[in-house]
Amino acid sequence: MNNPKFTTLKAIYINCTLKKSPRESHTKGLMDVSMAIMKREGVAVDEIRFIDHDVAFGVYPDMTEHGYASDEWPELFKRIFDADILVIGTPIWLGERSSVATKLIERLYAMSGKQNEKGQYLFYGKVGGCIITGNEDGVKHCAMGLLYALQHIGYSIPPQADCGWIGEVGPGPSYLDEESNAKNNDFTNRNTTFMTYNLMHLAQMLKINKGYPALGNSREAWDNGKRWNFENPEYR
Repeated sequence: MNNPKFTTLKAIYINCTLKKSPRESHTKGLMDVSMAIMKREGVAVDEIRFIDHDVAFGVYPDMTEHGYASDEWPELFKRIFDADILVIGTPIWLGERSSVATKLIERLYAMSGKQNEKGQYLFYGKVGGCIITGNEDGVKHCAMGLLYALQHIGYSIPPQADCGWIGEVGPGPSYLDEESNAKNNDFTNRNTTFMTYNLMHLAQMLKINKGYPALGNSREAWDNGKRWNFENPEYR
């Protein structure tokens, strides 16, 4: 059996910690495990700590056109859109993803009305996943919201597209704290590995097939009156 080659793929990891650089981020600790796997497989990996950048609130592509003095989002988006794979990392606060992660989702949503060269929504053919850390319950809840948002705007989600680590519920050690022994947690390491490879597998399949066929999912075709109906399903 020939192993697939992932050397043409690009991935970007966005850390939505509340801590600015260079403060230690437990979320980055688990993201590093996934990034190391991708790098070992030859994937070009980029990384953004979102809070380090002056990104405006809003749901438009450039918020300087809507009253903000500055907005780094347009430049950051070039890096995000250049990648085949997007992985969002977030800590858990009060059972929810961080406010920084919510801002990221809102700014991604701002781009969702744009179209690719096939007339499909812009993120068709891109692959998404998420990494969650904390010392309270909520990994699956946070992953559910993030993965729903990504697929809603056009990202493709493979099986087992999330991973995470939480300690005991309540105050206690976090992922990078030595007493947590989190780096040796078999369940977390297994899920992180499975997630990382599933992201690469799906991204590779979509890249080989040049995304999705523009049949039944083209906004451009729909807007031009080429709409599917039972009497005339051939509307291309």
